[in-house]
Amino acid sequence: MLAKLHKPALFILLTILVAFGITAISQVVNIQDLKPFEPPKNEPVIITPGAKVGDPPSDAIVLFDGKDLSGWKSQRDGSEAKWAVKDGYMEVVPRTGGIQTKQEFGDCQLHIEWAAPSVVKGEGQGRGNSGIFLMGHYEIQVLDSFQNKTYFHGQAGSIYKQHAPLVNASRKPGEWQTYDIIFQSPQFDEQGKVTRYARMTAFHNGVLVQNNSQIYGETWHDKPALYMAHPNKGPLALQDHGDLVRFRNIWVRPL
Repeated sequence: MLAKLHKPALFILLTILVAFGITAISQVVNIQDLKPFEPPKNEPVIITPGAKVGDPPSDAIVLFDGKDLSGWKSQRDGSEAKWAVKDGYMEVVPRTGGIQTKQEFGDCQLHIEWAAPSVVKGEGQGRGNSGIFLMGHYEIQVLDSFQNKTYFHGQAGSIYKQHAPLVNASRKPGEWQTYDIIFQSPQFDEQGKVTRYARMTAFHNGVLVQNNSQIYGETWHDKPALYMAHPNKGPLALQDHGDLVRFRNIWVRPL
């Protein structure tokens, strides 16, 4: 076969074969020279996990323990949060506006429990709607998505208007649900250009619904996703969408 090839084609073929041979030999040599990783110098910090699944570990910052909203404030004017607190949970008071934490966070692990109203009213986005905003900018949707059709990147567990959840793991209306979230915050250079995109991994009721999903910017309803430079830390915010959504057992671990 080689004899039938024109000289230029034969030269190219031989060059490729030689290159592959050198690469293969080089890889063999490199593999033989490899050594195991050096052991880490710092021992992992010892913490005490929660007594049961969902309880905060010893290094967590408890943002809501069911008693009061002292760690929260109004998004509108920074005054005291005006949502109701009873029976160990907080509940949206419609038309009082969203609330946000007084503390601010960047990369973090977040645990939060929520429940849509047990009495079903409305449909689609008008049924048990709220939202959880990491850094006050990036929303994971809260919605009664049990037998309730809506656009897929707007149902419970979605990164709003960007990524639909991998599955719909919603419980029935009125039942308590959990989100466990790993959030990587975005980074910006001195000119305000994004140098690292935000990412989110999320579990809804213990089921993976976002797998290291890249966030493309602000999670707006009616505008394209776009990053707007902001500080390295921001508050956790909860949305008042006019529905009586409840929240409890909220804690965070800065990473």
